[in-house]
Amino acid sequence: MKKYPVRCPVTAYLYVMDGHWKPILIWRLRDEPLRFKSLLEAIPDISTKVLTEQLKELEADGIIIRKAYSELPPRVEYSLTHYGKTLLPALVVLREWGLQHLKQNTGLLHPGSKWPKKLKKTYS
Repeated sequence: MKKYPVRCPVTAYLYVMDGHWKPILIWRLRDEPLRFKSLLEAIPDISTKVLTEQLKELEADGIIIRKAYSELPPRVEYSLTHYGKTLLPALVVLREWGLQHLKQNTGLLHPGSKWPKKLKKTYS
């Protein structure tokens, strides 16, 4: 990904979080470590190549940890670092804003999304 010149706090955020998938990956890792395949299944629109790139960048920036187990078949898990967890409060705020936005603009949702029912039930 392109790294922005850091000129202010917003570009410092973009320097690390550049990319459509990084906030989603961090959100998915908030509760427990996940394996690569679990992340692919949880984010159906991401490609294997892009997931690999985004995970490597998040690891390089100190947001996640990649833990490889020496067993057969090989197993790798990804989890948030303590530093990575400091992003969660900001993502909670963004998620709440997104929920309000979707409530007013349900046409934005993908036809296969589970959110139309959730929005009606939970956020009416």
